[in-house]
Amino acid sequence: MKAKHLRKRWLGLLPLGLIMFLSGCGQLEMTVLDPKGPVAESQYELIKYSLWFMLGIIVVVFALFAFMVIKYRENRPGRKESDYDPNLHGNTTIEIIWTVIPLIIVILLSVPTVTTLFDLEKAPEPAEGEEAKEPLVIHATTADWKWFFSYPEEDIETVNYLHIPVDRPIEFHLTSADSMTALWIPALGGQKYNMAGMMNILYLEADEEGVYDGRNSNFNGEGFAAQTFKVHAEPEDDFNNWVSGIQNEAPELSKEQYEELLKPGLTEKDAYSSTHLEYYDHASHEGMGFVAENYAELFEEKLHLDEIEKQEEFQ
Repeated sequence: MKAKHLRKRWLGLLPLGLIMFLSGCGQLEMTVLDPKGPVAESQYELIKYSLWFMLGIIVVVFALFAFMVIKYRENRPGRKESDYDPNLHGNTTIEIIWTVIPLIIVILLSVPTVTTLFDLEKAPEPAEGEEAKEPLVIHATTADWKWFFSYPEEDIETVNYLHIPVDRPIEFHLTSADSMTALWIPALGGQKYNMAGMMNILYLEADEEGVYDGRNSNFNGEGFAAQTFKVHAEPEDDFNNWVSGIQNEAPELSKEQYEELLKPGLTEKDAYSSTHLEYYDHASHEGMGFVAENYAELFEEKLHLDEIEKQEEFQ
């Protein structure tokens, strides 16, 4: 009796749980389903195609399941023992069907996926009637637990924040000074890995002004949650004015100062009128080991929770 009473109690809570769940759905903002650039738009269309395709498969499977359950149920009228033959060995027709159908499903999912992936390995094409623009090159370098964004053509560098012009492709050169991370700006497109000793290229573009969230999407230790940054997408003129302000007002980044910034830990936003690229190339074999060789013992020191919380509030 007690078990029966408990079952009734929990079943009575199900409608309440459903109401609470649905009431929260309106608050949920899925950034990847609200693209703000051509790369994110391509990936969004691929997600939609895959979801609708798989939903169609689910509908067909459940429809066939219901049909089989009803048509071949044991107590259906007129059912005879001869109607049921469990031995399907050697039934060529059925074997062809259950081999060909999965093959078709894989092809219909693979072709658009592979095509999209190859398309995203080059700069986004301009909209019809618009002039093609050269990509803006930005070196995105990570070190536990911070981001360095170097603009080699403009000879400036920012720490933990990023400015980009709208309607112009951005060519990110991704590398890491220590552990493996991944740059991800959900509103603009998917992530790609930053790894020491090598360089990956990621193309993104913003076609709407705004401030977007970026982060490291690959877990790399206790400061992972605070390794975030803001992306300020703005018109070309505003971007150029921002660049001029950094070039004229920010201090230069010395080698000693950069080495200090490479120490494991958190840091606030900053900007410099030169880049670290003249001192270190972490994508090369020679430049990949600086942090491990000089600061390995510092990784044994734990971050304080209040330091992480303070950094998250600052971001």
